[in-house]
Amino acid sequence: MTPTMPTTPAMTTDKSAFRFFHRLRVRWAEIDMQKIVFNAHYLMYFDTAIADYWRAMALPYEESMEMLEGDLYVRKATIEFNASARIDDALDVGMKCVRVGNSSIVFHGGLFLADQLLVSCELVYVFADPATQTSRPVPQKLRDMFTAFEAGEAMADVTVGPWAELGEGAGGLRDEVFIDEQKIPKELEWDEHDAEATHAIARNRLGRVIATGRLVADADGLARVGRMAVHRRLRGEGHGASVLQALEAAAKARGDRAVALHAQRSAIGFYTRLGYQPHGEPFEEAGIPHLEMRKAL
Repeated sequence: MTPTMPTTPAMTTDKSAFRFFHRLRVRWAEIDMQKIVFNAHYLMYFDTAIADYWRAMALPYEESMEMLEGDLYVRKATIEFNASARIDDALDVGMKCVRVGNSSIVFHGGLFLADQLLVSCELVYVFADPATQTSRPVPQKLRDMFTAFEAGEAMADVTVGPWAELGEGAGGLRDEVFIDEQKIPKELEWDEHDAEATHAIARNRLGRVIATGRLVADADGLARVGRMAVHRRLRGEGHGASVLQALEAAAKARGDRAVALHAQRSAIGFYTRLGYQPHGEPFEEAGIPHLEMRKAL
């Protein structure tokens, strides 16, 4: 008997079937002479949502593909039009992995205006050797991540411990964020507090450290959080908050009454949303504007 190929589910059209959405607003440059979105832009909308899907899985795309020893290539893109989007429409682009074959991965997408389905799509990718572009089996780790994500499971976990256990991973990310990205001199980044501090790291399901921070004891029951860093591609996904909350829990467990930190000006909103309040006047540290912020435990 000739083996049968697994069938792809029918196109997903119900908004409630998607657990992941990318929100976008239609721009003037995307409409045509009919005053509706030009048809070619819809494929760009779905591709943009796919990029966010990878971030939601805590996977910085390029380095994750390198770790998996492959890359994804589009084999087929099918779009069905039901109605048009117009200038300033706020759209929700849902994406869902519906099947993983031997080397293929199938996504369904739905573009919604409120609950109205405007456009649906099917994207078929092939996992392949990037050097030869010949297909290879989808790695089991990636299969498992799709299953876990679509089931609503956490895509990263946080570990708290000493520098001797977590220093290699934490240090690598701090090098990337503070020294390579922010151009902070090495002599200002590394100090004697690492050896005595409590550290926290968040790892994705490939074992990559994607966020880190440390907790140092201070006087009078005040703990200090510092060296908070999140992978550049994954900011805004909640990983920094998870690390910070783990450090707060460690401070509370040892009896600290409050946590203080030096927030870079660009991160003040992030810390404010997590309950921190300004303390004192702004200042510069390593040439970057900062503000001390505190939170009672």
